[in-house]
Amino acid sequence: MVQLVVVGGGKMGEALVGGLVAAAWAPPGAVVVVEPVEERRGQLERRHEGLVVVASVADADERAPGADVVLAVKPAHVREVCEALAPVVGRRVLSIAAGVTTASIESWLAAGARVVRAMPNTPSLVGAGMAAICAGSHATPDDLDWASDIMGSVGQVVVSGEHLMDAVTGVSGSGPAYVFALAEALIAAGVAVGLDPVTADTLTRQTLLGAARLLAESGEDPAVLRADVTSPGGTTAAGLAVFAERDLDGIVADVVAAATRRSQELGNA
Repeated sequence: MVQLVVVGGGKMGEALVGGLVAAAWAPPGAVVVVEPVEERRGQLERRHEGLVVVASVADADERAPGADVVLAVKPAHVREVCEALAPVVGRRVLSIAAGVTTASIESWLAAGARVVRAMPNTPSLVGAGMAAICAGSHATPDDLDWASDIMGSVGQVVVSGEHLMDAVTGVSGSGPAYVFALAEALIAAGVAVGLDPVTADTLTRQTLLGAARLLAESGEDPAVLRADVTSPGGTTAAGLAVFAERDLDGIVADVVAAATRRSQELGNA
């Protein structure tokens, strides 16, 4: 029996399918993926034995009439997908499309649609994602639990008010890119002080991984961890002094604010 239709077979859609299967939420045959690109359909079928992959929403509805749906398409395609789903009244939908509000999705579906919106991030691709979810006007606590189980298969989940989803986007949705930008800068800086590129790359990757694990697993406040590695008058203190001089806190605040504003703009488009 089909338990879920995932519309969109891109990286995030595939990550969710893989996570759900690995977590024993559903066997591959209980999930239908809608992917219009023929070459990509073939890739998904080869990578996930038993997965059902079809070309359109109509094909999915033939196999699984009225099944629950995950929208894993780009924001620009959400409306056309919802309109294709609209004939089923009261359908349950989880959307991971950035910036698209539950009210908009509800307006494009049949009356009474139970909509949950999620903002995941790309570490979901390796099972280390962070997602916030919020309920639409008809969604129930059971619907939030259902959505949490799906997103939890590829990382951690928090429940948020929808008015905070743009801020979530600014912090965790876009946040991995900020870390990757820091990685690029550290590698380049290492090369500038004499390291070869391969060594600078290796040092940076493992340092970021180790610091992230220590932050996650120790439970300590980041300020405490920073102080623990900073000896008065030492090398770390010298480096951090440059951060303070250049106002790192202000730069990060501006970055998050800019991403938050852009999420608001996309939602209002």
